[in-house]
Amino acid sequence: MKTLGKVGLGERVNHRPNELSGGEQQRVAVARALAGRPRIVWADEPTGNLDSETAKQVIGMLGQLHRQGMTVMLVTHDAQIGSVANRLIQMRDGQIVDDKRRPA
Repeated sequence: MKTLGKVGLGERVNHRPNELSGGEQQRVAVARALAGRPRIVWADEPTGNLDSETAKQVIGMLGQLHRQGMTVMLVTHDAQIGSVANRLIQMRDGQIVDDKRRPA
């Protein structure tokens, strides 16, 4: 339940999936991935179905988890989301075309 609160769904804990919006269901998926406190989180378009404010919150939460020591591997087509990464690997047609690290 604490993890649901982190993604802004603490008050929706007793709702069934069909009672949640697409964005809320996406946030439940993020919470589910974080519930076991993994060392690495693999996030494939974690903001794909979210409005911009909720997407910002989810990316902020993933950033906070990274600062606490968790490795976050994020796949996105959104350049704005990619721009906050410590390392950005760009691919085209299955090949790496760029690999940038942001200075620490």
